[in-house]
Amino acid sequence: MRLTVEDLCVALGGRPVLHDVTLDAGEREIVGLVGPNGSGKSTVLRAVYRSLRPERGAVRVCGDDVWRLSARQAACRTAAVLQDATGNPVGLSVSEVVAMGRTPHHGLLGRDDAGDHRAVREALAACTAGHLAAREFTSLSGGERQRVLLARALVQRPRLLVLDELTNHLDIRARFELLDLVRSTGVTTLAVLHDLDLAVRLCDRVVVLHEGEVVASGPVLETLTSALLAEVFGVAATVRRHDDGVVRVTYAADPLGTAAPTPVRG
Repeated sequence: MRLTVEDLCVALGGRPVLHDVTLDAGEREIVGLVGPNGSGKSTVLRAVYRSLRPERGAVRVCGDDVWRLSARQAACRTAAVLQDATGNPVGLSVSEVVAMGRTPHHGLLGRDDAGDHRAVREALAACTAGHLAAREFTSLSGGERQRVLLARALVQRPRLLVLDELTNHLDIRARFELLDLVRSTGVTTLAVLHDLDLAVRLCDRVVVLHEGEVVASGPVLETLTSALLAEVFGVAATVRRHDDGVVRVTYAADPLGTAAPTPVRG
C-alpha cells in the first residue's frame, strides 16, 4: 500500500492555504505531519480522507485517486481518527460505536453478521479495550475513548490510517500506550502530531509544513535539524537518538532566547 499526495492545493473561503504539497507514505510506514499552528497539517488530512476537495493536485491510495472513488470505496481503504471526534450518539455501547466502522463493507440494506461481530471483538482486543465492550461510550475517559475510536478505524480493515492529534488532551501514560498501539497495527499511517517529542518517537519519517508549504521531508534525524527547528518553530533544540535507542528532542536551557526564526517560504 502506498499513499501519494501530489501538488496539492487547497483554498478556504477563497484564501489559499496549501501550496503544491507533495508527500508519500509506503507500506507499513508511519509518516508524521508537523509544523506550527496554522501551517496546514489538518487541511492536508482532510483532503486525504475526502472531507475537503482540493482545487488542484491528487491524493492516491493504492494507486487510485481517492476523489475518483465512491465514498464507500474510499472508506474501505482509508480510516480516520480525528481530533476531538464528535457525532457519537448518547446511549450507544462501545461495541455499537466500533461496529459503525463496518458500514463501508455492507450493502445498501446490509446488517452486521457473525463476521462483523468477530471483527469488532478483534479490533477491541487489538486496542486492549475488549473489557469496555458493554460500557456506554460517553462514560469512558479520554484515553479509553481514543482507544475505542482507534478500534472503530481498524475494524474498517483500512489500508491507510489518518490520525489527527490522536493523543490530544491525554495524560502521559495514555499517550505512550496509544503510540504503541498505532505502531503495533502495521497499517500505513499519516499522523498529525503537535508534540514533537511524540512525533520523533512514533514516526519513521516527518513532513514539515510551514505556511501551507512543505519545507522539509525525510527521516526524523535527517530532517529535524537544529537549524530547521529554529527557523520553523522558533526554538533552540536538538533531535538525537539516545543510548536506549529512543529519539528525543532536547531543548536548550533558554529555548526562546537563542533561536532566531526566519522566513522559510520560497
